[in-house]
Amino acid sequence: MLELNPGLTIWTIVTFLVLLMLMRAFAWKPMLKALTDRENSIRESLERAEHAKETSERILFENNKRLAEAEEQSRRIVAEGRQASEHVKNEITQKAHEEAHGMIERAKSEIERSKHSALQELRSEVAFLAIRVAEKILDQKLDPEKHKKIIDAELANLSKN
Repeated sequence: MLELNPGLTIWTIVTFLVLLMLMRAFAWKPMLKALTDRENSIRESLERAEHAKETSERILFENNKRLAEAEEQSRRIVAEGRQASEHVKNEITQKAHEEAHGMIERAKSEIERSKHSALQELRSEVAFLAIRVAEKILDQKLDPEKHKKIIDAELANLSKN
């Protein structure tokens, strides 16, 4: 079966120890350094990722804030536009009413002038006819200006009554 050879065992242990020391001196330290470097690299990458995440969250928050401000400003601009259009509409309506009222007043004034002119013309015609009728009745020529003044005075007296 198994036989234990003390010389081989000692040389195996010595070889193992020498290899262990050589490994420790030449392989173990570089492997630990590589693992430490890798750990530091991963840690730095995680920190950069966390920093990038915080930065992106801050930028997202600022963008959302700016978007909300822009929406509020657009609502305010639309409201101001509506108010301005309502104001312009009211001004136009008021001016139209004022112009219509002015036109009505001018028409009334023109009607009154035409009526007054027609009455004056009617009075003159009546005076002329009255003189002609009086001439026919009296069969003589009368002074038209003198009689016109008398008739106008009488017509004015009649219109007051």
